[in-house]
Amino acid sequence: MKSILDNRPELSKKVWEVAEVAGYLWQKGWAERNGGNITINITDLVDDEIRNLKPISEKYVIGKVLPNLKGCYFFCKGTNMRMRDLARWPMENGAVIRIGDDCNSYEIIADNPVRPTSELPSHLSMHDYMIGSGSNYKAALHTHPIDLIAMTHNREFLEKDKLTYLLWSMIPETRAFCPKGLGIIPYLMPSSIELAEATVKALENYDVVMWEKHGVCSISENIMEAFDMVDTLSKSAQIYLTAKSMGFEPEGTSMADMQALKEAFNLPK
Repeated sequence: MKSILDNRPELSKKVWEVAEVAGYLWQKGWAERNGGNITINITDLVDDEIRNLKPISEKYVIGKVLPNLKGCYFFCKGTNMRMRDLARWPMENGAVIRIGDDCNSYEIIADNPVRPTSELPSHLSMHDYMIGSGSNYKAALHTHPIDLIAMTHNREFLEKDKLTYLLWSMIPETRAFCPKGLGIIPYLMPSSIELAEATVKALENYDVVMWEKHGVCSISENIMEAFDMVDTLSKSAQIYLTAKSMGFEPEGTSMADMQALKEAFNLPK
């Protein structure tokens, strides 16, 4: 069977990067069963042949109008598909979709009629925000890091920027590689439009957003960078939790040292 990836090395590379990250998510235990989602904007890799492909699915409603996505194309993990399978067979466990001219619907165009994640409204809302803000970010990741989710079960950590400063203080790399910190969204129904809207609002100030008792979302230029930010935050959480398990409260990097790091690397905030 002919694949949309055939003779398109750049598109194939992007999809296999998604597959690589999907494997990492499974190996880390962040992707139980069908947990987690990935979408990447591939519009700049689409040629005339792809634009002329006929849909292989019915038209599906997104649930909200996303004006910046008119005519855009995305590779998306499929609903009820496992990350461990996406890692091995990306075009059987994901699909390429095209956003309609109404900006409120999509159709699947390749390779198989694998319907995207139920959290597609949240993901597409993030992409709409990225385009609308002039960002060059093209990747959105949602996953379930055990340590970070556990920390959201402590009401104290849900206060604004409480987790950000705590995680920054555990290891300098966190301040350097996740400079905007971690936004917190109080629990909302998964896959809801309300969650999508709250996520977009949080992205005005953060690159990584925590959904209370659920998981994290991150955005970046590519899927590997989006993964790296979550991985770095998770390492900081592990350092904190390891210290606590040893019976002491970790001292953490001082505010003065964090400020010096911010100035040295010209970091935001």
